[in-house]
Amino acid sequence: MTATWRKRHDQREDIPAADGEEKVWKNISIIAAVADNRVIGIHNRLPWHLSGDLKRFKQLTTGHTLIMGRRTFLSLPSGPLPNRRHIVMTTRPGATFEGCETAGSVREALALAGTEDECFVIGGGKVYARFLPLAGKLYLTRIHREFEGDTFFPEIDFNHWKAVRSERVEAGEKNEYAHTFTEYVRI
Repeated sequence: MTATWRKRHDQREDIPAADGEEKVWKNISIIAAVADNRVIGIHNRLPWHLSGDLKRFKQLTTGHTLIMGRRTFLSLPSGPLPNRRHIVMTTRPGATFEGCETAGSVREALALAGTEDECFVIGGGKVYARFLPLAGKLYLTRIHREFEGDTFFPEIDFNHWKAVRSERVEAGEKNEYAHTFTEYVRI
C-alpha cells in the first residue's frame, strides 16, 4: 500500500463521527445543479446557463455561509459572492483568498461554520463527496440532459433522502434546458 493511496484512502479521517457513525449536521445543506449523467462542470465552469437556477441559488444562499473547494472559489467570476460568508477548503498550507476564511479539512470547515442555522456546500465534486454523508438537506437542480464534463456529483443513495418540494421547469424561451428543482431532507 503506497503512502499516496493511504493518504487518499484515509482522507475521511477528519470527518466527525459519533459512535463510529458519521454524524448528520442538520445545518449543512448541499446545493448543486446536476446533469442526468451527474456532470456538474467542465474545465472549472458550468456546462450550461440557467438563469432561474442562478436566481434560486442567490435567493437560498444570500446571508449564509458557503463552503467550497479552492477551484470552485477561483471559478467565481467576480471573487466572493456578495452578502455571504465564504469558507474555502484547500490542502495548500498558508493559502489565503481575499474575503474568505480557509479550512484544511472537513472538521475545520465545520468548526468555522459553527452553529449557523444553514450553511451551503457549493462544490466542487470532491467537496460534495466529502460532505454528502454529513448533510441534512439537498437542494438539487436536475438538468434533464447529459453533458460532457470532467467534474461529477457523487452518487446519492435516495433511500436516505425524502423529497419535500419539487418544481419542474420546461425548456423554452427563458430556459434552454428542461430541469427540476428538488429539495430533499435526510431521513
